[in-house]
Formats: sequence, C-alpha cells, structure tokens
Amino acid sequence: MTSSTAIAEPRTGRPFSSVVEATELPRIIRLTDNLYAAAFSLMKLLPARYIIARAEAAGLLTPGTPVLETSSGTFGLGLALVCGLRGYPLTIVGDAAVDAELKTRLEMLGARVEIVAENGHPGGIQGARLDRLEQLRRENPGSFVPNQYGNPDNGRSYEIVGDLVLDTVGAVDCLVGPVGSGGSSGGLARALRAARESMHLIGVDTHGSTIFGQPAARRLLRGLGSSIHPDNVHYTAYDEVHWVTAEEAFRATHALYRRHALFMGPTSGASFLAAAWWARLHPERKVLAVLPDEGYRYQQTVYNAEWLSKQDMDMAERPQEPLQVSHPLDAPGQWTRLAWARRSYAEVMGAGARQ
Repeated sequence: MTSSTAIAEPRTGRPFSSVVEATELPRIIRLTDNLYAAAFSLMKLLPARYIIARAEAAGLLTPGTPVLETSSGTFGLGLALVCGLRGYPLTIVGDAAVDAELKTRLEMLGARVEIVAENGHPGGIQGARLDRLEQLRRENPGSFVPNQYGNPDNGRSYEIVGDLVLDTVGAVDCLVGPVGSGGSSGGLARALRAARESMHLIGVDTHGSTIFGQPAARRLLRGLGSSIHPDNVHYTAYDEVHWVTAEEAFRATHALYRRHALFMGPTSGASFLAAAWWARLHPERKVLAVLPDEGYRYQQTVYNAEWLSKQDMDMAERPQEPLQVSHPLDAPGQWTRLAWARRSYAEVMGAGARQ
C-alpha cells in the first residue's frame, strides 16, 4: 500500500449546522506525485442540497411542498437526507438497482419509494422512470421536481468544489470523472477551466450506456451511464471518453482500497482506473480523479468474493491500458478510449466522423 497525503484539512471554528454541511464536500487527497482524488462520502448530496436551496430561494418550495424525483442511487439518498431534514415529503421513482438496504434507508428518512420495470420502454429503464415521474407530477400539481438530468443547478452546485480544488492543489491539467447525469464532470470542469482553459476532461462511461453513442444494453456497472441523453451532458466539454467494463471497474475499486486505503464504490474505481493511466502517461501533469461515493453500499457485491464469483468476475490484478477507437460503435467489450475532442454528439456520431 502506498501512502496517501491529505491536502485539505477539516474546517474548524464552529460546529456544522447539519450532517449535510459536514459531508457534502470531498476530501482532496494526494495519491501519487501527480495524481489527486476528490473523494466524496456521498457526492450527490451536494447537488441535492443546492437544488433544494435554490428552489426555496425562488419560492418554488414552501413548507409541505411534495418533492418528486427519479433516481436509483445516491441522488435519491442525497435528496432524502435534505428533504428529511427540511421537512419536505419526498417520492423517489427508482428501479431494480435500488437494493433492499438503500430502499430501507430512503424509507427511514421518510421518502416513499416506487420501483418501476423497463417492460420494453424505448427509453430503457430511465425512460420508464421519467414517464412515471411525469405522471406523478401531473397528479400532484404544485409539486417540485429537482430534475437531476436537466436542471443546470446540478452542474452549478460543483463550483464550490472547484474553489476547494484550486485552493488546495491549484490548477489541474486533467480532470477525470464518471458521467451519469453529467452534472459533476461538466460543472467541475467549468469551474476548473476558469483557471486553466486547456484542462483535459475525461468522461468515464460503461458499455451499454447510450450517453456517448453506444447502443443500449444491460449494465452491471451502475452509478454511471444512462439509457437516455441527459441535457446536463455538455458534449463539447469532453476531450476524451473511456468505456470501462464492470469487471475492470470492480478490479480497480479493489486496487484503490488496497493501494490507498480508500474504501469507495465502483464508479470511483472506474474513475481511478482512467485517471491513474493518464497520470502515468503524463508524469509532469497534475491529474484529479472524482471519486463519487464510499463503498459501504457495495459490501455484498463489489467487495464480496462469493458474489463476484457468481458473476464470473476475475479479480486478479494485471497491467492494463485502454484500446483506442475512432468511433463509439467500434468499442469492444473491454476498456476503450475515444478522442472526443470537444465535439458535439452529432459531430462524433455522424457518418463523416467514422474512420
């Protein structure tokens, strides 16, 4: 195990006003000479708090206003924490990825959880969830929908993280982060590019996700990727896209814990995999990896040898690097990278863009 040096120390001087304030910002940690991590306990807590606060300031949320949202993971948990503390009734529309433990935590915080099935929906499971969300919105006039996929406040909430990074490690040369709604990578990139416009942005996705042009398919690696194209994914921000398989992400998650004692979830492992590779390739450049959440939710899966064996996962560590392709449809079922080159989705996917 290599040593990890914490850069940002906890703030002192007064008690935190709530657990949200105490945990919404990441720890900035130096992993190697040129690789840093923004390690969150629960990253989606930050946009959940910010969106709710902005809605309150705009008069969209008053005492008793129902809050409705679609989520199968950490954004739902972040909303449940914020709404529970502030007294808003919350309904979360999720899918089978909401495991029993997460469902229990949501319900104990006062949230109502609806689980929907895909049933051949043309927009996949996220499309099915969005349709049910719209139905609930019509049935509950005056309700508030945070809309993590399209609300620009999702990305804006990460400006404070950009300030934290700049205050602790200065301008960075490369930012690596998983892409789901697009809020964290896009929002943090905008904040950091204010200091260094040339900063390289790598978005990490997974096979079967349609965000960056692959056909929709079942995804074992959740927490990143999507079966829709979220409005908060600003394609022209990305210099590079990586697709990582579940096995590769799980293996990297184990490596992150073994080498740096960071007990994180599999999206963090996927981010670490791509960031560590880029940092090795550019030893003179400063790299920041976004690590979205801790590993406690995954103790019965990603960290469970029996479960991994049932999934036919090979956790033996081996040297790896991504295979480069020139079009998303050429990506095989292994770690793959594409030079997105800050192009629009149409420019990348157009017939003329394929080599």
